[in-house]
Amino acid sequence: MIPTVVWGTGNVGRAAIRAVAAHPMLSLVAVLVSSPAKVGKDAGDLGELGRHLGVAATDDVDAVLSTAPRAVVYAASGDVRPDGAIEDIGRALRTGAVVVTPSLYGMYDPTNAPAEIRDVLLASVEAGGGSLFVSGVDPGWANDVLPVLISGLGSDIDAVRCQEIFDYSTYDQEEAVRHLIGMGHPLDYEPLMLAEGIPTMIWGGQLRMMARALGAQLDGIEETLERRPLETTVVTDTMGEFPAGTQGAVRLEVRGVVEGEPRIVIEHVTRIHPGCAPDWPTPPGGGAGAHRVIIEGRPRIEVTVEATDEGENRAAGGNATAVGRLVNAIDWLVEAGPGLYDALDVPLRPAVGRLGKK
Repeated sequence: MIPTVVWGTGNVGRAAIRAVAAHPMLSLVAVLVSSPAKVGKDAGDLGELGRHLGVAATDDVDAVLSTAPRAVVYAASGDVRPDGAIEDIGRALRTGAVVVTPSLYGMYDPTNAPAEIRDVLLASVEAGGGSLFVSGVDPGWANDVLPVLISGLGSDIDAVRCQEIFDYSTYDQEEAVRHLIGMGHPLDYEPLMLAEGIPTMIWGGQLRMMARALGAQLDGIEETLERRPLETTVVTDTMGEFPAGTQGAVRLEVRGVVEGEPRIVIEHVTRIHPGCAPDWPTPPGGGAGAHRVIIEGRPRIEVTVEATDEGENRAAGGNATAVGRLVNAIDWLVEAGPGLYDALDVPLRPAVGRLGKK
């Protein structure tokens, strides 16, 4: 068994607890939290498993890392505290742990990562013998291994498009939805996630990875952005009121240009209510979210994936699949040895030993 720590218990961390508990080769040995209200709570309760796991949450990072766990699922946010996330992950790497995380956008593609991030983490790997695999919570697999895999089913390829279509009305992450993405703010408010250059910082690494896998050379990366106001006031159970006239939907594209044309595109269509921007792409059947890959070429191939989880928090399904990709990579990473890994290095892992098990 691989002793594994889950660090953080938000939308990602809850799913991580469940994924580690289900994995036959992993043993959950600690859960790290930042909220005093969660200290002492059983991991099974925090992970909404419906049973106790016998692991009490703690905020004592030093004590947990002093045990030199073999793996750490780092689920704490890096959106508004990237320096803190880098410091935390570096500490875990220096203990020799395998670290998997969605929290560092800049490390989706370690080959082309900013030196100020890559060099710090590589030094931690070299100092402690750990390893790092970063894959997005969007989820990452929908913007890297899935399109690359599907591309191998075709002959001629004109373009690759990855879509995330997301309804935030049941989501429980108000800070990100309101302030980072801008839902409920006036349209003249510039949220950080939509500022020029930020989408490229977040998803550019995945474009570069796909281009590398397809043997293509990017001429550059372009961004497009559309925003729509709410026509009526919306009230959500998890985040409260979003007034009419404020931002209700966003559509952005990050486009990898090959030979003068946008050939590799990551598109995000997000809403706070399904009635906003109904002419934009929607999930099939009116669900909370979907991830779609479209290969334009011969043949034209379209694959749509929907995932649901956590009952009323239907949008958490995407988080759960992102976490599954990361947690299921841990045993492979342990065998692979120290280093910085990306989605093209780490194979998709089957759920061995879990069919029919709860």
